[in-house]
Amino acid sequence: MTINSFEFRTVPAIQVEWSGAQHLGQRLGDRFAARRAFLVTDAGLVKAGLIAPIAADLQAAGFTVTIFDAVVADPPEAVLLDAVAKAKAAACDIVVGLGGGSSLDVAKLVAVLAVSEQPLSELYGIGNVKGSRLPLVLVPTTAGTGSEVTNISILTTGETTKMGVVSPQLYADYVLLDGELTVGLPAIHTAATGIDAMVHAIEAYTSRHKKNPLSDALAREALRLLGANLVAACRDGSNRAAREAMLLGAMLAGQAFANSPVAAVHALAYPLGGHYHIPHGLSNALMLGPVLRLNAAAAAPLYAELADVLGVPGAGDASARSDAFVAAMQTLMDESGAPRRLRDVGVTQDSLPLLASDAMKQTRLLVNNPVEVTQADALALYTEAF
Repeated sequence: MTINSFEFRTVPAIQVEWSGAQHLGQRLGDRFAARRAFLVTDAGLVKAGLIAPIAADLQAAGFTVTIFDAVVADPPEAVLLDAVAKAKAAACDIVVGLGGGSSLDVAKLVAVLAVSEQPLSELYGIGNVKGSRLPLVLVPTTAGTGSEVTNISILTTGETTKMGVVSPQLYADYVLLDGELTVGLPAIHTAATGIDAMVHAIEAYTSRHKKNPLSDALAREALRLLGANLVAACRDGSNRAAREAMLLGAMLAGQAFANSPVAAVHALAYPLGGHYHIPHGLSNALMLGPVLRLNAAAAAPLYAELADVLGVPGAGDASARSDAFVAAMQTLMDESGAPRRLRDVGVTQDSLPLLASDAMKQTRLLVNNPVEVTQADALALYTEAF
């Protein structure tokens, strides 16, 4: 068997350590000469008491710490630019992102823009970041986006649209996976972020242009971990084994889709976030079932393989196993407790044509889908999800 040419990139250092965030000062002090830390997070984590002990540990290790806690879901450009201004004012020389995907995405771009002469508008797209950045450390508090190991940052531009910056400079220098940080995550967020991670694995495995053996191996292991632990993590948020497995699975899925990009589920999810501020993981969960059924026409052999990864019982040809995989994912989402219909989260039927039109703008993603998605297809998918 010949192997098609491919390139695989990821972050250089990943540490998996329960309670590791409580020792972040020593971990970073041993690795970096920088001592003026800019900590990017959100107000909810500050209020929950998660940030203060970590900041205190950094200070005890000799770091000065400037905390930026104004990150919101689907962060707009203004939030990023505010963070950059504050990082420059404090003369910070290392950026630490600690939080969900939005905080990590903002931290990546702060590390670039704090030392770059490029305007933000020039960064959007693939490979447009020039030069270097500040040292970058990422610590996720949700098992979902995989942003800690991707070279992608998503911002809300204008009122309702989202755009991505994709560049090698956005890979972090050091990633800490501390499952203890995810223990306080409510069940509905655990479900939505966990399904988001499963979408990453599935879409990486079926990506049309850059699917490769390394991403495939990571996607399969990610899906195995996530599928086996999602419901347990939702039902008992203090289950350490489930929490650690979900965090590891989400990271592996992030490595997979950073190299074998996501597709139509994400393309249709972004307008839901833009217009209705539905959390990214939940919008992915809402669109997964319809897109799986559409893609099965081309992706059935791959879905059949993923049925085996999930341990779905039964036998049959590729088509039958593909159907079994789609049904198993549907059951898993139902059991997770996440909302299942667009109407359940405030989407109105008369907005579906506008959502379909906006989804067509996500050409960076749609090109990776196993089957072509037209605007009529997008409307049909939203209608099915409604």
